[in-house]
Amino acid sequence: MSKDLKDILANLNKDIEQEKLLDYLNKNLSAAEAHEVEKQMADDEFMNDAMEGLENFKNKKDVSLMVQQLNSELKKQTAKKKARKEKRKLKDQPWLYITIVTLLILVIVAYIVIKKYTAP
Repeated sequence: MSKDLKDILANLNKDIEQEKLLDYLNKNLSAAEAHEVEKQMADDEFMNDAMEGLENFKNKKDVSLMVQQLNSELKKQTAKKKARKEKRKLKDQPWLYITIVTLLILVIVAYIVIKKYTAP
């Protein structure tokens, strides 16, 4: 079985094993096991729609190709979002902290000096 095909089917339903779903799609299950899968599909509309869509492919190799394309596009989109998020994130810059602390110390020292020389 293709690893990518397992990836896309992994989030459908945690109660059904990925191998069993793929075997059902390829009609490699016994009648009892197929009935069990169909029973579980009846409870989950999303999984039922997904399996019906996958069954409409005439060539099973097309399913594998589509899964690879979907996974690669998904990885590209998430990588772009992650890059944008990292850009907006304030990076850990020690010189920034040193500058802030230095400015605070200078302000405190200036306040003390002004207070000392302006007191009667």
